[in-house]
Amino acid sequence: MIPFSILDLAPIRQGGDAAQAFGMIRDQARHAEKLGYHRYWMAEHHNMDGIGSAATSVLIGHVASATKTMRVGAGGIMLPNHAPLIIAEQFGTLESLHPGRIDLGLGRAPGTDQVTAHALRRQRMRTDHEFPQDVVELQSYFRVAEPHQAVRAVPGAGLQVPIWLLGSSLFSAQLAALLGLPYAFASHFAPDQLMDALHVYRTGFRPSAQLDRPYAMVGINAVAADTDDEARLLFTSQQMQSIDMMRGKRNPMAPPIDDIDKYWNALERSAVEHKLKYSFVGSKATVGHGLANLIDQTDADEIMTTVRIFDPHACLRSLEILADVRQQLT
Repeated sequence: MIPFSILDLAPIRQGGDAAQAFGMIRDQARHAEKLGYHRYWMAEHHNMDGIGSAATSVLIGHVASATKTMRVGAGGIMLPNHAPLIIAEQFGTLESLHPGRIDLGLGRAPGTDQVTAHALRRQRMRTDHEFPQDVVELQSYFRVAEPHQAVRAVPGAGLQVPIWLLGSSLFSAQLAALLGLPYAFASHFAPDQLMDALHVYRTGFRPSAQLDRPYAMVGINAVAADTDDEARLLFTSQQMQSIDMMRGKRNPMAPPIDDIDKYWNALERSAVEHKLKYSFVGSKATVGHGLANLIDQTDADEIMTTVRIFDPHACLRSLEILADVRQQLT
């Protein structure tokens, strides 16, 4: 049975705040664990009113403390924003608190705009062009420390926290293959190079101490409900948030609207539909048919879905339906 996992951005809803969002992700993670989801990841973003997952490592601890068996991690940490040693210490701490359950997914984008990226990095000269070097350095901190090693991650050394590479282009696919790491493609918002990236990763893969064969995760958006019409209505919240981003707005998530065509123009509609190409919206039958085709096309080892729905109860219901879909895909 193919594993299904969840990517959460701790969405902040209109009329709510970050504290409310953090309570929701705790409840959602507990529910997902009962339903058999494999991982619960959070992504680093900054300076966005509708996304509460800026302090990603803190939220990973929050979710891991609220669950018992499900893996919890980053999808991902934007490594150019941080010194590798700091991330090694943070995730070494998380692994020490929750042994055998922590994942560290790494991305090379800033997770924000360039002005905010400068505020994050200040005079630190590291850039995403030095990402491969930073990944290798980070890997070294999780190995058993050498007797005379000058700099160690404490905690972290010897804990072998699993590292993933994340990407939306061929760059990280090539690097993941070279380093023998699992790979997750961000097709939930960047669909264009999915198939090419999977091909590059699988054909170039070199076994490593962490992984002996390629392991590819495919990102999707899923909004499942009891009817197709209800799911399409719920999906308008995510569509509006995508439109707002194009308009330079970073507003909290809005409740769904009856007529999305009144919200976007023709160019915006085309852009959003392209961006959200790998979105599976509808009833159990509709979502199941779409996901079966995707898995057949990609031969994915794992599916990771976002859950961007305004109503928390509808979020939980969507996860329940998606869990039923997974059972039917066996």
